[in-house]
Amino acid sequence: MNAIGIILIILAVLVVIVFLVGNLLYDLALNPKSDKSKVFGNAGFEFEVDRPDDIFKTVPPEDAYIESDDGLKLHALIVKQPEEAHSEKWVIGIHGYLGEAKEMGWRNAEFYHHGYNCIFPDDRGHGGSEGDYIGMGWDDRMDILKWMAYINDTYPCSEIIMFGISMGGGAVMMTAGEALPYNLKAIIEDCGYTSVKDEFIFEGKSMFHIPYFPLVAAANLICKFRAGYFFGDGSSVKQLAKATVPMLFIHGDSDHFVPSSMLDEVYDAAACPKEKLVIKGAAHAKAMDTDPELYWKTIFDFIEKWCK
Repeated sequence: MNAIGIILIILAVLVVIVFLVGNLLYDLALNPKSDKSKVFGNAGFEFEVDRPDDIFKTVPPEDAYIESDDGLKLHALIVKQPEEAHSEKWVIGIHGYLGEAKEMGWRNAEFYHHGYNCIFPDDRGHGGSEGDYIGMGWDDRMDILKWMAYINDTYPCSEIIMFGISMGGGAVMMTAGEALPYNLKAIIEDCGYTSVKDEFIFEGKSMFHIPYFPLVAAANLICKFRAGYFFGDGSSVKQLAKATVPMLFIHGDSDHFVPSSMLDEVYDAAACPKEKLVIKGAAHAKAMDTDPELYWKTIFDFIEKWCK
């Protein structure tokens, strides 16, 4: 065998290895059935689901189901105000990466205490929702539109607020660029990322010490084949350029999972009326615990400004 043949064989073997590793990275990040302990072992935080301020402890949630555009059965938990309250206010609370609807029972308790009915979807591939991949907010944006349609079909005359944290923050920002119902009054995003690609580039370097090319780039191609989207498709920045609904952007300045530098990028990209809040000393998804008084005052002051 000549030298060219040997080189071609070596290159072919390297390409196969790269794509095998890329497939492993895809499974690690986006296959909801794979072990994610490596991710959260390095991330330095975990989601909490058993808190004394959890509204599910005092108000039993109802189950709701819809079908996604691609035929998945999607699940949500609903907590409604007492009938005598006659509340037409709704908040859609979108959980983070590997979270579930039940996690939002304490994250959104303040909305309930302010008279809001609450609907907490399980993102595709999470909790009680079907799906064999994690959408990272991109496909989830279309599912969120379906949940808004569910509210409007089931509870006419509603006034809707959208809230998302972490991956849910990315999801609501991506949703903001779509055609939205007239009664979506405000959007609150907490520690969402600029794009799926940017987040995976950051995590590849910070957690696994690998560059984007070739391994993460290979995972990107695998994602297109297995989940139907490229990492670059899921761009909050691009979607926010089309946004019209008023939006509040929140981030902790000690966030090392979704870097706080992303806050200015998404804020500057937003074409809608907007405000931002930086919580000093807050790690990822910890802003509401770090300074709850400032956090919730800012949110409800913002809502009051746009929901009159």
